[in-house]
Amino acid sequence: MQLSTKHLLGIRALTREDIELILSTAEQFKDVLQRPVKKVPSLRDVTIVNLFYENSTRTRISFELAEKRLSADTINFTASGSSVSKGETLLDTVNNILSMKVDMVVMRHSASGAPHFLAQHIPAAIVNAGDGINEHPTQGLLDALSMKQALGTLEGIRVAIIGDIMHSRVAMSNIYLLKKMGAEVMVAGPPTLIPPYIREAFGVKVEYKVKDALEWCDVANVLRIQLERQSQPLFSSLREYNLAYGVTRRLVDGLKKDIFIMHPGPINRGVELDSDVADSRHSLILQQVENGVAVRMAVLYLLAGKN
Repeated sequence: MQLSTKHLLGIRALTREDIELILSTAEQFKDVLQRPVKKVPSLRDVTIVNLFYENSTRTRISFELAEKRLSADTINFTASGSSVSKGETLLDTVNNILSMKVDMVVMRHSASGAPHFLAQHIPAAIVNAGDGINEHPTQGLLDALSMKQALGTLEGIRVAIIGDIMHSRVAMSNIYLLKKMGAEVMVAGPPTLIPPYIREAFGVKVEYKVKDALEWCDVANVLRIQLERQSQPLFSSLREYNLAYGVTRRLVDGLKKDIFIMHPGPINRGVELDSDVADSRHSLILQQVENGVAVRMAVLYLLAGKN
């Protein structure tokens, strides 16, 4: 089987069959990563450029490690210190890189739609590693794999996405994917951080009390407060946010059932999520990090036309 698309620009463009193929391939690569020799020659003839216009730690390292595990040749590009600072356009930058015979571009950009723009103008396969507040598809896929491994299925599970929904590309990819796979989705947090149209546009539940959201869900995916994307104050203080909307040990211990806790990182400990919850037996956060490499290996492998 092969993907129905040449690029991974977002979850919205994938079919349910595409998602199932990526997740099943990722599970096979996760088995490979448990071996003493973790490297396979699958992409030995493929050159990939990591084009990051935004700061990143987990996503960038995860992609680089995935590429090395697949034996691909890798080029790392950062906007700072490059000709971008001299005024070079995005398209000129990429065309210059492509002239060096690059097969695939992994791109993170602060502008929503930047990977889609590139896909219309260059022949290489594009992987969206996060664009503005639009989507972060590989994060959505690794979150889905983590949930599936913990619960056995995605069909019918209840997932609460809690926090800064308005500015989160992770939230959008999770909503698209979970709805496609038959899960129930709720968004929760301050009214100022939840778009007013989201219930009707995406068919999700909306809750403003975090305790009620935790009581409802099987999995709580807690999001970081993205202060860098907020042009005006949307809540009084970080301390008051934690008191009103933070996922604390007291809340989790007070539930009548066990739930799983997730976070895409980086965690603002003591703000949206307390340390003793992030590090508890309820947490899937380290599994998310581990699954990130396997999912990105699967995406790169399938987009390169391997099967």
